[in-house]
Amino acid sequence: MRRIRYSEHASTKIILLKRHGFHVDHTFIEECIKSPDKVESGYRQRKIAQKAYDESHVLRAVYEERSGEILVITVYPGRRSRYERN
Repeated sequence: MRRIRYSEHASTKIILLKRHGFHVDHTFIEECIKSPDKVESGYRQRKIAQKAYDESHVLRAVYEERSGEILVITVYPGRRSRYERN
């Protein structure tokens, strides 16, 4: 697997989410990217990996695949009821 690097925005977002009670660490984010429950296409050829976080939430990670690395653009929680529809 390629090296995973975090944008300044993604690093700030992780801290902000923790302040609001949504504790997510780099290990879970990397697991989300390496072994997602679902992957969607995003803006500008970015990918959005999604993984179940708890009973009511998923974590979504927006990233770019670059030569030699993966750059995490941002991460955000979402309600499972919204993102796990068929």
